[in-house]
Amino acid sequence: MTDPQAALAAHDGLDVLTAWAPEEGAARVVAAFRSTFDGEPDGVWSAPGRVNVIGEHTDYNGGLCLPMALPHRTYVAVRARADDEVRLTSAQEPAGGTWHGQLADVGPGRVEGWAGYAVGVAWALREAGHDVRGFDAVVDACVPYGAGLSSSASLECAFAVALDELFALGLGGDDPGRARLAAACERAENDIAGAPTGGMDQAASLRCTAGHALLLDARDGSVRQIPFDLAAHGLALLVVDTRAEHQLVDGQYGARRATCEAACRTLGLTTLREVRDLGAALDALPDDVSRRRVRHVVTEIARVEEVVALLDAGHVAQVGPVLSAAHASLRDDYEVSCAELDVAVEAALEAGALGARMVGGGFGGSAVALVRVDDVGDVARAVTSAFDAKGWRRPGVLVATPAAPAART
Repeated sequence: MTDPQAALAAHDGLDVLTAWAPEEGAARVVAAFRSTFDGEPDGVWSAPGRVNVIGEHTDYNGGLCLPMALPHRTYVAVRARADDEVRLTSAQEPAGGTWHGQLADVGPGRVEGWAGYAVGVAWALREAGHDVRGFDAVVDACVPYGAGLSSSASLECAFAVALDELFALGLGGDDPGRARLAAACERAENDIAGAPTGGMDQAASLRCTAGHALLLDARDGSVRQIPFDLAAHGLALLVVDTRAEHQLVDGQYGARRATCEAACRTLGLTTLREVRDLGAALDALPDDVSRRRVRHVVTEIARVEEVVALLDAGHVAQVGPVLSAAHASLRDDYEVSCAELDVAVEAALEAGALGARMVGGGFGGSAVALVRVDDVGDVARAVTSAFDAKGWRRPGVLVATPAAPAART
């Protein structure tokens, strides 16, 4: 059987997004730490990005989603301090992106840019009653930035497991504790970074396991590990980073969430997960925009249930059409797609993909395609050629395999 990663590498002209080996990631941040600060870090921790198999914009609506961790990770070299000072630097930011400050001064509206995702976790853990002090840290990552693959959550979760161990919080050793770390990361993203996301990304980075997708119930935070060995079925999940930059803090994401919350108030519900009669719910809503947003959420939750049932039954190839239906819903009802995402999906399907859809919050970012292993290179080439024909920057491509969660490296 063809190795899908090798198939990508064998095609000239593809921009293959390769994950670092853990040793490489650790060596990068340790070397940078030594050149930035005096001495050695206390350790290196890392956390994965994620790709969502199905279930977009359902987490903040109390719904279901099915993400998996990627082998692409954010690495942090961290040294605890005895005082309240934090010193951060990132290789992902221009001129090494630095931030210095006091933890006591961190709060909503007080930290701008990437540093909010890091110090926000320390702030949220303190707000939850944990004794977290200052620290020095260096960040580097191979999670594609702005690709809708949760580079921000991987940054938060890398710091979460680092701070948990450095300050002996005792949360990282089991799933209930990791759920609490994920909640702190979500609060950091919402309150400090200012992105009104749900908790799927943080749960995926902290609670996924290798070889599995994570069925997350956002209503109660419960999870079930779903075996996800596509290669055993002769299939692969191709991820296409369109390079149309994905942003969650420009108001569009928040507007979708606000519309759903307003619809809940109209319907007298706590979350859209509670909708039982979709037709009656749509009839009760006052405008077409609300009706389309609610229709997407309710049908998307049903699609998650359908995909899980297919995986449980071993009917993996039949997942493809469900992915394509999800894209149509995200494009037409939720209106979070864009030209690059639509072209990526259309080109993949025309080249033989069994199904394809945009992933993540939308407005840019990535698409996924369920493909036969032997077709991975041809589908990636077809998408790249379609972008070339439009005069767009070439997309990045990778094959997603379910990886391990955040941990010391």
